[in-house]
Amino acid sequence: MARVTRRHRAAAPAALLIALGLAGPASAQEPQAQEQRVKEQQAKDGVAAQIADPGTLRICAAEQAPLSIKDGSGLENRIATAVAEAMGRKPVFVWSGKPAIYLVRDGLDKKTCDVVVGLDSDDPRVLTTKPYYRSGYVFLTKAEGGLDVKSWADPRLKDVGHMVVGFGTPGEAMLKDIGRYEEDMAYLYSLVNFRAPRNQYTQIDPARMVNEVASGKADVGVAFAPDVARYVRDSQTPLRMTPVPDDTVRSDGQRVPQSFDQAMGVRKGDEALRDGLNAALAKAKPQIDVILKQEGVPVMAPSH
Repeated sequence: MARVTRRHRAAAPAALLIALGLAGPASAQEPQAQEQRVKEQQAKDGVAAQIADPGTLRICAAEQAPLSIKDGSGLENRIATAVAEAMGRKPVFVWSGKPAIYLVRDGLDKKTCDVVVGLDSDDPRVLTTKPYYRSGYVFLTKAEGGLDVKSWADPRLKDVGHMVVGFGTPGEAMLKDIGRYEEDMAYLYSLVNFRAPRNQYTQIDPARMVNEVASGKADVGVAFAPDVARYVRDSQTPLRMTPVPDDTVRSDGQRVPQSFDQAMGVRKGDEALRDGLNAALAKAKPQIDVILKQEGVPVMAPSH
């Protein structure tokens, strides 16, 4: 889903550190520098070996439950494995220590991995495959009770208790549009320990969003269905997921899209891999459909 950028402070150059007297003697640092160069070369050699191995598919991955989990049980892990096997390749997950929003920049662009799973099909940074499913944002409410919200135009949304939405999402935009954001802002920030999202990646954990609704701390949640479907499925408190209509508009008449085609992305210019993935996606479609059903993800036919 949403991909954002983040500023990073660059490390001070070694020459500057020496000039300021903050670095140790060169003779003491040289063994460490040499060891580091050896490690870097070994890492490059390992990457080169994987690139040369046509029997593997290097998949960019970051821990982001329930989509991607190191034990391979995440939704995107399972789909990627099915596609790799349909290509006759061994799936190799190249794990990043950063959030998934950085996978294109730090993985694909740096050529440490070759395919990113779960991108919007119109992502301009990459060459995308044909979409393999489409899903969207949903209203989360308790199954028991009369609060069966089906639209942002529902007047009850202005009077309910807390609403939990993700930062930077269509849900946040609509919460502002109906005049509720300031009312819920302190509550939302409390769910991330008051860590402001400005200049850093900050997002409410999907499991917590579901728990807020299940526990009654929030009356309504709005989330991207694949992010929360597993937790809704496993909740001891029965919950309802209702798709947010794709014809949602703000008060100024601007349309706010709510559903998105999901695709895989490769580096621009790598048409061969893109075409191979497209063929594998078609072959693995029955298995992908089963995985999505098992996860409880509400889906619709891709738009193209």
